[in-house]
Amino acid sequence: MTATSRHSALVRVTHWITTFCFLALPVSGVEILISHPRFYWGESGNIWTQPLFKIPIPASRALVPTGYGYVLPDQNGWSRYLHFQAAWIAVLIGFLYVGYGLFTGYLRKNLLPRQADLSWRAISTAIAHHLRFEPPSAAEAWSYNPLQRLSYLLVIFVLFPVLIATGLAMSPAFVSAVPAVVTVFGGQQSARTIHFFVSVSLLLFLLVHVVMVWRAGFRSRMRAMLTGRADTPMEGI
Repeated sequence: MTATSRHSALVRVTHWITTFCFLALPVSGVEILISHPRFYWGESGNIWTQPLFKIPIPASRALVPTGYGYVLPDQNGWSRYLHFQAAWIAVLIGFLYVGYGLFTGYLRKNLLPRQADLSWRAISTAIAHHLRFEPPSAAEAWSYNPLQRLSYLLVIFVLFPVLIATGLAMSPAFVSAVPAVVTVFGGQQSARTIHFFVSVSLLLFLLVHVVMVWRAGFRSRMRAMLTGRADTPMEGI
């Protein structure tokens, strides 16, 4: 076996900064959610409004009806600060990653599906391999399969932009400058509800991602993302 470069330094750095943001955002987001675990649709929503749905947990605000006889400690101060800081760092890192990927051809080479990858046979085969928990082939250490490519593109160019836009739609300062950002989602409460579902989708993606890294060979995948080097079979071996 010989070690060959797999990930550039910029890809590795942006990956790990995004990882730390991914850890900070759910923790702080849950604390923000606890203050009002009810979701609405439209522009406005409050304790007197019939919710679209609610999370059956205690709240950190005494006025929010949850059915529990107590309230949780209010952690809105640090959680909102951390959430906004982590979000902006993730946005800036995301722009850097996409810009680098477009300029160097990294996205085209690693994430853009080839024409053969878009066939139903290729996609169904990749899905079947995952459902049967088959170990990945050695080639997949160097190239993502069709399902991975489509999943990463969905996350980078659909889920992340929607998450950012809905987050901005909940910011009064930003909405006052760009009111269209909230109008396109049908109201501030609609944006909050969409933000919640997209966040859950990204958490599920992260969980699947970690499980697949573990199954594919945790040490080799971690080595590639930490040092940029990955083992490849030598010719003739």
